[in-house]
Amino acid sequence: MKSPLLSLPGAVPAEGVDEGVAAHYGDLFREQRSLADGTGFVDLSHRGVVTVTGEDRLSWLHLLLTQHVSDLPAHQATEALVLSANGHIEHALYLVDDGETVWAHVEPGTQDALIAYLESMKFFYRVDVADRTDDVAVVHLPAGSIAEVPEGVVVRETPYGRDLFLPRADLESYAAKAGPAAGLLAYEALRVEHHRPRLGFETDHRTIPHELGWIGTAVHLQKGCYRGQETVARVQNLGKPPRRLVFLHLDGSEVHLPAAGTEIRVAEDGGEGRKIGFITTSVRHHELGPVALALVKRNVPLDARLLAGDTAAAQEVVVEP
Repeated sequence: MKSPLLSLPGAVPAEGVDEGVAAHYGDLFREQRSLADGTGFVDLSHRGVVTVTGEDRLSWLHLLLTQHVSDLPAHQATEALVLSANGHIEHALYLVDDGETVWAHVEPGTQDALIAYLESMKFFYRVDVADRTDDVAVVHLPAGSIAEVPEGVVVRETPYGRDLFLPRADLESYAAKAGPAAGLLAYEALRVEHHRPRLGFETDHRTIPHELGWIGTAVHLQKGCYRGQETVARVQNLGKPPRRLVFLHLDGSEVHLPAAGTEIRVAEDGGEGRKIGFITTSVRHHELGPVALALVKRNVPLDARLLAGDTAAAQEVVVEP
């Protein structure tokens, strides 16, 4: 779905999974600084929007998600995962209940598979699941923003800002009032700065929540059964995850950023050394310079200097080994 905001001056389309919105509007660092200062907005209208209504909606979702939501207060934001039977991450939901409806936004293109799973688990519960992507667009206002929120718009408020579930027909008129627009690259740079994992970027087919630090924020350890809980409990009580998320400071003298998937090795082993991880997201930050998130083997020494391809990297702990 192509956003009408791609017609704004300077808009450069994003690629890959984020196709349909702007990567930037001509000045990446200015856009980052704007968001960091609490001004502007980010067009996230390419993300999927799913709603759940019905009087059993919270108790039913509580059985399926990793988060404790049976008593979720109205208007309190949370996030949750759907795991496979083996505990691997399949979906990430960023949700809020408005008192009548649970609203969730999810990664672009994942809503169909998520809805299919939810529909298969309805049984006798009084719930209705709907894909609202065609008529509702997600807009992000950064932390500290004083931009006005239109009456009746559902808001998901977090420490990182507010996510608005805006009628898609109002997207252009709202953008005219909420500017300046910041592209997805600016939003991603701040996400990396805050060490926040993203489904499909920091995850692969075998990622478990402990590896990314999603315990606590998206996984509740004292709730009832859900699919994949055995793996979560076993790792929590008896072991350690095989990999851990790290934040990397990259050599700023390099012209190109190491792309997602770039293999990581211990620097003293050289370029032919054993692979110990890979880049998941790399960005250019307006203050920190080139930085990245990466997954590495749990037993990599905390003080080890690393190589991401040919780029020197220093690690900062996100998930404790």
